[in-house]
Amino acid sequence: MSVATRVIACLDVDAGRVVKGVNFQNLRDAGNPVELAKTYDAQGVDELTFLDVTASSGDRETTYDVVRRTAEQVFIPLTVGGGVRAVDDVDRLLRAGADKVGVNTAAIARPELIAEIADRFGAQVLVLSADVRRRRDAAGQPTADFVMTTHGGRTPVDLDAVAWCARAQELGAGEILLNSMDADGTKDGFDLELIRAVRAAVSIPVIASGGAGRVEHFAPAVHAGADAVLAASVFHFGELTVAQVKDAMRAAGIAVR
Repeated sequence: MSVATRVIACLDVDAGRVVKGVNFQNLRDAGNPVELAKTYDAQGVDELTFLDVTASSGDRETTYDVVRRTAEQVFIPLTVGGGVRAVDDVDRLLRAGADKVGVNTAAIARPELIAEIADRFGAQVLVLSADVRRRRDAAGQPTADFVMTTHGGRTPVDLDAVAWCARAQELGAGEILLNSMDADGTKDGFDLELIRAVRAAVSIPVIASGGAGRVEHFAPAVHAGADAVLAASVFHFGELTVAQVKDAMRAAGIAVR
């Protein structure tokens, strides 16, 4: 019996509103996070991911209030990331209603944070949020190598992304939210090379993120090795429904819930 592939809706939140841009730039308003969460729950989405996209760059806390109100309205797993810097932040988010917590910027700055969170709450709580870009050559052209970024994709880091994902698993991460910053918001499809590279390096679940635009984009991500597929703007602006995505995946022979 194959494990069903999860379909996840992502709410990128800035100052209490859902926003969506292209490559994390030019953010535009996409609605109230609590209302959108209720809509996706009713549509049959398997999980929600809630990312405070300016928490790390703006050096402020994730909006616990929105997390709390969202958790009160929906009864599917809720992952929250953005601005998580310490074990106590995770504790507060779990108390506010999160089921899992994503870390990126603070974990790159201090990898021991991953082990500390996993030791206290268990690996199943810890999602490594990996915002990845292709390395550029001297002419500015993308190469086959992948590097990490921090602060909501704004700051490139000279850290090999595939090796970092493998190290995060060793430290105790239970899942990887693999976001292609190059594909983010483009609607041109997921970065399949990136998914394959990380899948070959880790055994924990991988969530494909960045680039979903049409129903036919999702199955190739699963065939490349993703255990879950995530989308944001195509759901927020009504271009696709959760049911359409699941139907397309079923038609491609993929088990869904």
